Amino acid sequence: MKEHQGSGPLDMVTHTFSRIMMWAPFFIVLIILYEVVMRYFFAAATLWVNEMSLWIAGGIYLSAGLYAMLQRSHIRIFIIYDMAPLWLRRVFDVLSTLCVGIFAFAVIWGGFGEAKAKFWRWETFGTAFDPPIPATNKPLILTMLLFLGLQAVSNLVRDWPAAAWVRKLFDVFVSVVIVGLASTAAYRLFVVPPEGNAVPLRWQIGIGIFLGGAVLLVIFGLIRDFNKTPTPISEMDEIEEEAEIMKRQTGGVPDEILSGDPPKKKS
Repeated sequence: MKEHQGSGPLDMVTHTFSRIMMWAPFFIVLIILYEVVMRYFFAAATLWVNEMSLWIAGGIYLSAGLYAMLQRSHIRIFIIYDMAPLWLRRVFDVLSTLCVGIFAFAVIWGGFGEAKAKFWRWETFGTAFDPPIPATNKPLILTMLLFLGLQAVSNLVRDWPAAAWVRKLFDVFVSVVIVGLASTAAYRLFVVPPEGNAVPLRWQIGIGIFLGGAVLLVIFGLIRDFNKTPTPISEMDEIEEEAEIMKRQTGGVPDEILSGDPPKKKS
């Protein structure tokens, strides 16, 4: 499957941070290898590897769902969809996008208060290593769900494809939302933090860098792709994809071979 690079400000953010998170499993393997060596060769087991691997794995799990949405590789059932006419497929696409949006909104609405409380009191895991897993992963869940809902709408706008003005309007809307949320978060974090704020300074700086990077990516993606017409993503199964590759490499393959019924030799 060819990786879809995406176009526009939202795809730029999703693709960039997903590519960064692709290195996280390699880091988990390294620290687990370190733990094995220290435990069994030097009898000096660590206190931090297990919790660190859980912490990073949570972020991988969340970002993987967002990346799958960008690549249109999430699980879908096509039994009825493939038999439907084009207009009905578009209805199905709108309904599925609405379901994703409603789910994301419901979880964010219901979990915002708890995530906010865990973050500002900097709730930790309660182990010997005591990492701030609840304080970081709970807000990260809501953040990823927000981007997941926006990404679903972005895919719908780009894959129909919609009129250019609709796509441009959506890109501007997404840019305003992300820049506005990032600015609000930075203001609350650095200018007027609430009473009882226990977020360490190093984490404030790291979150500030993350927010600044997101804003720069959004602006760059908006400027780069504002007048670019995206190519609609057409889904195909592995057999069709291999057939297309074979046709390009060989200059064409007879349909009889691709169907599994090669022509018989003439006697």
